Amino acid sequence: MTRWPNRAASSRTSSGLGADKPSAYLDALHLLSRRAYSVTECRDRLRAREHADDAIDAAVERLLETGGLDDKRLAQSFALTAVETKGRGRLRVVRELMARGVDKEIATEAVAEVFGEKDERSLVARALQKKLRGRPRPADSAEYARLYQYLMRQGFTPAVVVASLRRLRRTTDEEVE
Repeated sequence: MTRWPNRAASSRTSSGLGADKPSAYLDALHLLSRRAYSVTECRDRLRAREHADDAIDAAVERLLETGGLDDKRLAQSFALTAVETKGRGRLRVVRELMARGVDKEIATEAVAEVFGEKDERSLVARALQKKLRGRPRPADSAEYARLYQYLMRQGFTPAVVVASLRRLRRTTDEEVE
């Protein structure tokens, strides 16, 4: 490993402990250069790297001021990706954001903004099409139950799931006749 003799002094901790240990702020920047984190996740990662609580607070405060950390932006980006790419439902996206440490109000607002433009029925239809893999209809009532559970795990509301499965059953029954 090459040592850089003219390395900036700002990369060292202010306490003088561990001359090679970067500051909490630089560690946070390094973390954020790879992917977005919520404030809670960033604090947890910095604690895992054994930074002092006051250094973590100062780093997080500075990142919030400069816009490096922004839970609202993270929630909007995460919600858009979850809906567009992964085909998740509203309930699951909120649950996943809260698990990442985003405040419930921020998560709900971001999801409402993303879902305001989307029709949940079309998302359920796309998920059903993907799950059925081109088969015209489920084979039996047990498969309908599995589809219901699958769609619920994806985070769609029960009313939309039931309506979509009833519509699927009606259209397949009409095709059989």
